[in-house]
Amino acid sequence: MKRFILAALLASGLAGTAQAADDAQLRAAIASSHRSPANVARDTWRHPYETLTFFGIKPNMTVVEVLPEGGWYTEILAPYLRQDGKLIGAGAISKTLLESNPAVYDKVVRAPFNAKNYNFAPPGSVDMVLTFRNVHNFVELGDDNVKNMFKALYTSLKPGGVLGVTDHRLPESMPQDASAKSGYVHESYVIRMAESAGFKLVGKSEINANPKDKADHKGGVWALPPTLTNKDEDRAKYQAIGESDRMTLKFVKP
Repeated sequence: MKRFILAALLASGLAGTAQAADDAQLRAAIASSHRSPANVARDTWRHPYETLTFFGIKPNMTVVEVLPEGGWYTEILAPYLRQDGKLIGAGAISKTLLESNPAVYDKVVRAPFNAKNYNFAPPGSVDMVLTFRNVHNFVELGDDNVKNMFKALYTSLKPGGVLGVTDHRLPESMPQDASAKSGYVHESYVIRMAESAGFKLVGKSEINANPKDKADHKGGVWALPPTLTNKDEDRAKYQAIGESDRMTLKFVKP
């Protein structure tokens, strides 16, 4: 019976998460005028409030954002954590973004993150690590590298710390390309790699699911908005599908 209940909770995305009180501070960060209009337009697909509250973020946490690059989530995390918490951008992050608004980004810490240098935070110093659509980028480097990446995330976290993952989801019925060149990965693969580093899966959510996405596009996930890599070829079809179907997984360091 206990196993049945846990399975039901995992399926609904409620395992390990209590019903959270409304986070007005997070809503204010999402609604802030400093955000790029192009990024705001994608809220309907990326569900920042629901995603971050599912992971259990709090404004006093030390949070690592893995490979922020253009800073879609940095726009939200930086002001949210600025007063009482700490945001570490691990790996590539837009210098232009950080310099664009010091009142928002002046406290963001930049740190290395690559296969040769995972020294982005001292061991046991981080409350939460977030990686948005990044795991597939490591797959082409091989399973050992993916495991090392997850192990580095695990090492950085305090006991009880949370790892939040979203990525483009490949249906389990479709074969996994060894290099994930389509941008899609099996949810089971991500879970297996995270668990190999010591993480425990405590929740799944369908917040970022898109059943219209069958993951079979010419050009991979980038055929879909916002990239539309195939340009005018089948453009209307891809726009009708919308952004990719994504897994949303919550892990904890025991």
